[in-house]
Amino acid sequence: MAIKRLDRDGSHRKQFERNKKRIYATQTVCGICGKPVDFSIKYPHPMSPCIDHIIPVAKGGHPSDIDNLQLAHWTCNRQKSDKLFATNGKKVTKITSNRVLPTIIDWINYRAKK
Repeated sequence: MAIKRLDRDGSHRKQFERNKKRIYATQTVCGICGKPVDFSIKYPHPMSPCIDHIIPVAKGGHPSDIDNLQLAHWTCNRQKSDKLFATNGKKVTKITSNRVLPTIIDWINYRAKK
């Protein structure tokens, strides 16, 4: 049985969606790789924008708190997954690269289907 994600299906869904809109309106840089995020790129493109939980929900992070959410590229978020490392007693996310893209698709000329 799949684990129910509160930010997708549960009581935190509305607040997560509100905070997602707020982050999309105020942030422009990926919180993982530090590169600009292009909002004209749509999913399933690996560089499309998405919301990352700084402390993953699977590791005890809050599913909808604005302080636990950040803008990210989809591929950066996938690579980060639920990884954490400790620095000075604080939980901090590990920075990963977003340059490992599938080579079977020409991502420079890719356009999502509308």
